[in-house]
Amino acid sequence: MSELMQYLPDYLSALGVTLWLSLCAALGGAILGFTLNALCRGNPVLFQLWRGYVWIIRGTPFLAQLAVIYFGLPSIGLMLSAAQATVLALTLYSGAYFGEIFRAAWLSIPPGQREAALANNISRTRCFWHIQAPQALRFALPLLGNQCISTIKESAIASVITVPELTMTTSQIVANTYSYVLPYTLLIISYWLLAQAVSLGVQALSKTLRTGGYRDQNVRAHH
Repeated sequence: MSELMQYLPDYLSALGVTLWLSLCAALGGAILGFTLNALCRGNPVLFQLWRGYVWIIRGTPFLAQLAVIYFGLPSIGLMLSAAQATVLALTLYSGAYFGEIFRAAWLSIPPGQREAALANNISRTRCFWHIQAPQALRFALPLLGNQCISTIKESAIASVITVPELTMTTSQIVANTYSYVLPYTLLIISYWLLAQAVSLGVQALSKTLRTGGYRDQNVRAHH
């Protein structure tokens, strides 16, 4: 145990790397998925391109996608560090899933609500932000949380290209100490705690949205 304690600073540093990779990829993926989904709505050509992108991303292993980006891009002159390649690959990977979540959330809203809002002199902008968006967010939030957790877990694959995140650092500790059970148990607990933190955050936000305070007040104000 005392021998393992000397690696605590390395482990905490690796935890920071995992958090940084996951946060960048989750934010980037959410923005990418939302933007592409919005652009493709109502455009059959762009929608088919979007479906092709989703089909490729969801139908192939993330490890293969990461390998193509990290080892393939230098062949066309694009040099990325291992961490940069991981963020890019994770962003593209999670973007497909986030986009489908946003699409499903949008489809969950009854189409007649927009017409009813316009009939009551509520502008399209106010209808979106005060009526449709809160409903879509409540629908999507649990799925978004699950995808964030998935992104955290997928970040472990970055160890294959030597990114010093939790999994790689744990493997190095094991190689140096020949202790297997404790380091890998700590690794499992670390990922579990990160997942629980996301889940608790989603639950807290869901509870806030269920109150519906600001939404109901704004909608009533325009009736």
